[in-house]
Amino acid sequence: MSEPAVKGASASELKSGSRLERLLGEGHFVVTAEVGPPKSSSSKGIKDNATLLKDCVDAINLTDNQTAIVRLSSIAAAVHVMSVGAEPIIQITCRDRNRIAIQSDLLGAYSLGIRNVLCLSGDHQVFGNHPEAKNVFDLDSLQLVRAVRDLRNGKFVNGEKCRFNPKMFVGAAANPFADPFEFRALRLAKKVTAGADFIQTQAVYDLDRFRAWMDAVRELGLHEKVKILAGVVPVKSVAALRYVSTVPGMRVPQELIERMAGAADQETEGIKICAETVAVLREIQGVAGVHIMAIAWEKTVPEIVRQAGLLPRPVPEAAV
Repeated sequence: MSEPAVKGASASELKSGSRLERLLGEGHFVVTAEVGPPKSSSSKGIKDNATLLKDCVDAINLTDNQTAIVRLSSIAAAVHVMSVGAEPIIQITCRDRNRIAIQSDLLGAYSLGIRNVLCLSGDHQVFGNHPEAKNVFDLDSLQLVRAVRDLRNGKFVNGEKCRFNPKMFVGAAANPFADPFEFRALRLAKKVTAGADFIQTQAVYDLDRFRAWMDAVRELGLHEKVKILAGVVPVKSVAALRYVSTVPGMRVPQELIERMAGAADQETEGIKICAETVAVLREIQGVAGVHIMAIAWEKTVPEIVRQAGLLPRPVPEAAV
C-alpha cells in the first residue's frame, strides 16, 4: 500500500479553499477591504477594524510593511483578524525576503489557517523611514505568483516536493492606468499565466480609462481566467484628491476634482463618490468585485458598501 499523501495533518489543515475563493467561484460580486497593521505590537487596532468590517466585506487585506515602514507583520495581523471571525488576505512583498524566507512564511501562514495571499513587489525602501536598509528582490512579483502556485501544486522553487502543500488562493495587483497603456492588459496576461487567481487593481477614479482597460482585458479573454477586483479609495477632501492626481500611475478626471471642490461637506461627498464608483464598476462586464482601500479611514467602509447596495453580504453555499 502506498504512503498517504498527507501524514499527521489536522482537521483544520485539511479544510479546502477560502471563503473568498468560494464566493468568487459561485459568481458573487465580492467586496474586500484593506487594513494597515500598526507601527507597534498592539493587536487592538487590527481587531477593532476587523470587527467593524467583517459583516460588510468578504475578506480583509493586511498590508506588508506598506510604504517601507516597519509594522506588525501581515501574518500576525491575519491571525488577529481570524480571531474575531473575519477572513484575511495577507500581502507578501519581494522587497524584504529571499525565496527561502518567502516560502517559509507561506508554509507558516497556511499552517495558521490563512488561505489568501496577494503577491506584490513592495514599495522601495527609499520611500520609507529606513532608506539605508538593503532590499532583497530575489524574486519579482511575477516569479512570486509562480512560486505560490508551485507550492500549491506541491513543489518548492528549487523543484523539491512539498509534502503538505499550502493551497493558497493567489492574488496579484494590476494598474490599469500606468503608461504605456497599450501594454497594461498584456502585463495582466503575464500574471494570469504565472498563476494568479484574482487581481486587485489600483484605485479607479477615471472610469472611462478603466472601461478601456477592461475592453482590452475581455478582448484577450482574461476576465474568464482570473477574478478582477477593481480598487477604490475614498478621499476626505479636494486637497487629497488633487494630491492623488499627482501620483504616478494615477488618473483623476478634472470634473471629479471640481465636484469635490464644490461640496459643502467634502468628507460626505468623498464617501458618496466612492459608493457611486462601486455601483458603476459592478455593471462592467468582467469585474468580479471591488477592493476598498480606505486608508486610515476604515470607519467609512460600511457606509460605502451600504450606499453601493451591497448589503447584506452573501454566504458561500458550502458554508450554508
